[in-house]
Amino acid sequence: MVLSRITRLLTAVPIAAIGLAVSAQPAAAPAMPSLGLLESGSWTLKPRDGTGAPRTMCLGDRSVLLQIQHGEAHCQRFVIENDPTSVTVSYSCPGAGNGRTTVKVETPRLIRVDTQGIDHGSPFQFSLEGRRTGMCQMPTR
Repeated sequence: MVLSRITRLLTAVPIAAIGLAVSAQPAAAPAMPSLGLLESGSWTLKPRDGTGAPRTMCLGDRSVLLQIQHGEAHCQRFVIENDPTSVTVSYSCPGAGNGRTTVKVETPRLIRVDTQGIDHGSPFQFSLEGRRTGMCQMPTR
C-alpha cells in the first residue's frame, strides 16, 4: 500500500514538472478567423458618418485593419473577443498611444471597422465601412 503510493507520487512529479515547463512557454498570437475571410486586394474605407475622405489601401496583411490610426507603429495587441465573423483588440503603441478596434466581417468583400483611442495625446474615434474594390495597382516607375 505504502509502496504503491510512493510509486504514484514519483510518477506524478515528473508529469507535473512537464506541465509546468509547457505552460511557462510564451503564448503564440491567436488566429483571427474573421480576418482570414477577407479577400486580398484594393479596399476603400469610408467614414460611416459621411465626414472625411475615403482611404484606399492594398490589403495583404489583414492585421493592419486592427490599428488603422497608428499605421506602421510597433504595437502590442491583446485580443478581447475573437469570433468567426468579428475580432476586437486592444493595443498599445509605446510613444504613439493606444486604441481599441473591432472589425466585423459582413462578407469577404465588406467590413465594418469601429476604433477609438489616443494618438500622440489626442483622442480619436471613428467608424468605417470597407469594401473591396478590385486588384491592387502596381506602382509605376
